[in-house]
Amino acid sequence: MAQLIADRHDVDFVLHEQFKVEDLCQHTRYRDFDRPTVDLIVDEGRNLALKEILPTFVPGDREGIIFDGGQVKLPACFYRAYRLYRQGEWIAMAAAPEFGGQGLPCLVAQAVADYQLGANSAFMLFGWGGFGAGEMIETFGSAAQRRLFLSKMYAGQWGGTMVLTESEAGSDVGALTTTARPLPDGSYAITGNKIFITNGEHDLTENIIHPVLARIEGAPAGTRGVSLFIVPKLWVEADGSLGAPNDVVCTGIEAKMGIHASPTCSLAFGSQGQCRGLLLGEVNRGMKVMFHMMNAARLLVGAIGMTSASAAYQYALDHARQRRQGRDLARAFEPDAPQVAIIRHPDVRRMLTWMKVHVAGMRSFVYYGAYLMDRIKCAADEAERDYHQGLLDLLTPVIKAYCSDRGFEVCSQAVQVYGGYGYTRAHPVEQLLRDVRIASIYEGTNGIQALDLLGRKMGLQKGQVFMNFMAEVRTTIDRARGTPGLDALAERVAEALEQLGATALRLGQGALGAPFQAAFAQATPFLEVMGDVIMAWMLLWRAVAARPGIEAHLGDLTGEERRRECARNRQAAFYEGQVQAARYFVNDRLPVSRGKMAAIQNLDDAVITMPDAGFGS
Repeated sequence: MAQLIADRHDVDFVLHEQFKVEDLCQHTRYRDFDRPTVDLIVDEGRNLALKEILPTFVPGDREGIIFDGGQVKLPACFYRAYRLYRQGEWIAMAAAPEFGGQGLPCLVAQAVADYQLGANSAFMLFGWGGFGAGEMIETFGSAAQRRLFLSKMYAGQWGGTMVLTESEAGSDVGALTTTARPLPDGSYAITGNKIFITNGEHDLTENIIHPVLARIEGAPAGTRGVSLFIVPKLWVEADGSLGAPNDVVCTGIEAKMGIHASPTCSLAFGSQGQCRGLLLGEVNRGMKVMFHMMNAARLLVGAIGMTSASAAYQYALDHARQRRQGRDLARAFEPDAPQVAIIRHPDVRRMLTWMKVHVAGMRSFVYYGAYLMDRIKCAADEAERDYHQGLLDLLTPVIKAYCSDRGFEVCSQAVQVYGGYGYTRAHPVEQLLRDVRIASIYEGTNGIQALDLLGRKMGLQKGQVFMNFMAEVRTTIDRARGTPGLDALAERVAEALEQLGATALRLGQGALGAPFQAAFAQATPFLEVMGDVIMAWMLLWRAVAARPGIEAHLGDLTGEERRRECARNRQAAFYEGQVQAARYFVNDRLPVSRGKMAAIQNLDDAVITMPDAGFGS
């Protein structure tokens, strides 16, 4: 069985030809990097993914985790891989060097993550937890807290989590009951029970740092009264040494559909009255602090959807090229005609094309999020920083929800390409399908992402951020209009963009009227069509970026000569594939999205007026 994750040519194309990372490396912040250095880093990250992380994917799932007496034991194959992952200093690639990071552009870190997440997302969550929690301490913590925690978290010596959810406070975080009581030494006594904590207990790292949401006694109800606390599994003394256990007990782990190698834990804080935490940030401002990590986690979840889809597509493509079944349709009635590879069958080609264009569009979309983070870090002034931050804020729920939903659908299509084999454990696509399903639920369900997009993000700066987004898409459309062969596609994307704007306006007006619930019932469909328009944008952008490659390898060839050259020249086929991908999506998929936009604008309220009893007994 081939060991596949991501198409190296496609990763390099997005990194160098679409987003031109070398231009970014001209900035003072990234002046130590150039193309040879970037390529070497991506090469090494890919090698680690293929040689050490990918081999943990199936064994980790089969072996699973063991919970015994409050302790969690991980699959045996994880320990060597994590040691090498740590030694390579891959955990904090984009963090500042002064805190133990590598200072890489976020775009480059995303390219490395493309391979490593695609190899085994359950494994990768261990490193990301420590990095994500550490980044929150870097941003909001005191100098003493940064000194105590950051270097060991960024090095992967200590792990990290996000501790929000309680049995009666899931999406409604403000309903939490975990309490914090001030102590004379300035720390707080933490008491409460949390559930669904990813990697809440394990023995991969010597300590685990838990950022815990809790309410200080007497604080206001709801999210207004929530604070955030650093709660180590083992107390950290003032000199950075490890102290006694901190009364944080794992009371159980979940038996899950997928990610069997990732412990999803229930944690009891202070059941013996001995749990202490340090306030992170300001009193009653815990949600502001935690949202910093949650937004980063949402971008990560979108990347998990994309990389899972990428791996599934690579496996399905490899299988379709090797699996021989049935005759070519042109010789269907010839009993002696030989069997052909299933990639020759039109319906299989339809599935593969659908998968290819979504993987390509999602890869560019996820990298665009990383590109915006780099632009924020490199901004010349506050206005430029706010501009790119606004775009990132607007697009974060779309990256998270759209890519996790489409990622699952791509994995499902991969199972279909395999046929009956895909439904068995003999091939990795069934595990990819199981593992990626959580992504639509992680870090705020996709329905909540849609409500956030419609209810909050569309109104940022009184709608100016959405207008900025549309202007960015129009810039690509204008470039495509001046590119031979892309004019008609550009016009269709322009029409869809204007319809998206009209749909947004209609929903905004509907949300102000009665019943406003009818507008919010369309939040998820609206996020989907916005994601589709973004896919068209990204694929059109790719087609524009491919033009120099097309000119170099295909010149003015047309018709049969062009097809023959693509058949013998993989470089030519790759660049031609970018144009064909844009053609397929714009001409085949985008009209469906435009039909959805028309339906959304009807603002039909049947889902609101349906009697409760009308749903059935």
